[in-house]
Amino acid sequence: MTACIVGWSHLPFGKRTEDDAESMIVQVATAALEDAGLTPDDIDAVYLGHFNGGFEKQDFTASLVFQADDRFRFKPATRVENACATGSAAVHQGIHLIEAKKAKRVLVVGVEKMTALGGKEIGETLLKASYLKEEAGIDGGFAGVFAQIAQAYFQRHGDNMDALAKIAAKNHKNGVANPYAQMRKDLGYEFCRTESEKNPYVAGPLKRTDCSLVSDGAAAIVLTDVDTALAMDKAVIFRAAAHVNDFLPMSKRDILKFEGCSVAWKQALAQAGVSLDDLSLVETHDCFTIAELIEYEAMGLTPEGQGKRAILEGWTEKDGKLPINPSGGLKSKGHPIGATGVSMHIMASMQVRGEAADMQVKDAKMAGVFNMGGAAVANFVSILEPLR
Repeated sequence: MTACIVGWSHLPFGKRTEDDAESMIVQVATAALEDAGLTPDDIDAVYLGHFNGGFEKQDFTASLVFQADDRFRFKPATRVENACATGSAAVHQGIHLIEAKKAKRVLVVGVEKMTALGGKEIGETLLKASYLKEEAGIDGGFAGVFAQIAQAYFQRHGDNMDALAKIAAKNHKNGVANPYAQMRKDLGYEFCRTESEKNPYVAGPLKRTDCSLVSDGAAAIVLTDVDTALAMDKAVIFRAAAHVNDFLPMSKRDILKFEGCSVAWKQALAQAGVSLDDLSLVETHDCFTIAELIEYEAMGLTPEGQGKRAILEGWTEKDGKLPINPSGGLKSKGHPIGATGVSMHIMASMQVRGEAADMQVKDAKMAGVFNMGGAAVANFVSILEPLR
């Protein structure tokens, strides 16, 4: 690979009442350049990851990055969208531009303002990332989609409520140490396992603690080619970057296998010339706890139907054989759609550089990132390690 991350910026996720997408873009774009020791004059191109879908009235947002500094004017800027994988899609576009030798330095920003809408409207907006001809009538929005997946998984592989609660509890515990997380509270296994007034069922077998948070937030990274990165203060190289899309309708595939996730992981590991055992940690897409469970199987951590072993036997805990979501994941950190993939790359970069503070996984050397759009439709895997 020929691209490196040399700087980043990350806002705390949550309900950011005073911010709209534009103000968050400006904040992280400015701070990421400063972190990299660069100016807008140094940047060759800009990619903005922004799902929107009706969350805000302002659409056509690529040039909002220019609000950060007039010196961006007349540089190419492109908005990228790939559902919940929008942030990683923007990152990978930046990598492609550098690999094509069309740019040496690229600014990538991911943003979403979700909380301006009411709950019903948020659900309707998110459901646009499903196949509406067949899936629009599912109750509960995307929670309803993943509730159907969970019910089908339980029918095929048995009740996995204990495993889902363990995943939720793990990620909430990890999120306590993440200064960017929306919810920094160790809820404990019993709370996550038990239905209560504070943890009601949302859809099917999924409770509130099984669902990621509605968030506002933004994150940005600066990408460069390797030669440029060698002269920078910090640099994390992409050992691999794989992207595959699957069919949009769930009816056209075995939705319990997350086959696009599997293919993306196989491609990335082959590209990097490593195995899953070589990774120190993974930041994976836990939009719902059932997603993380199936992703254990799709990445090859366990055989099909045995994902629960990874969590119940402690493999994916912060001190386990493959820590998963030491940042707290989307479950704790929040899930501002366009910002999520960029955030995941920042979390992984902090880990492999030993700069993750209380989130730090001991001796982290190489990290995987899996970011997913829709129900395993858009699948992005990155493998990161320090350049030197």
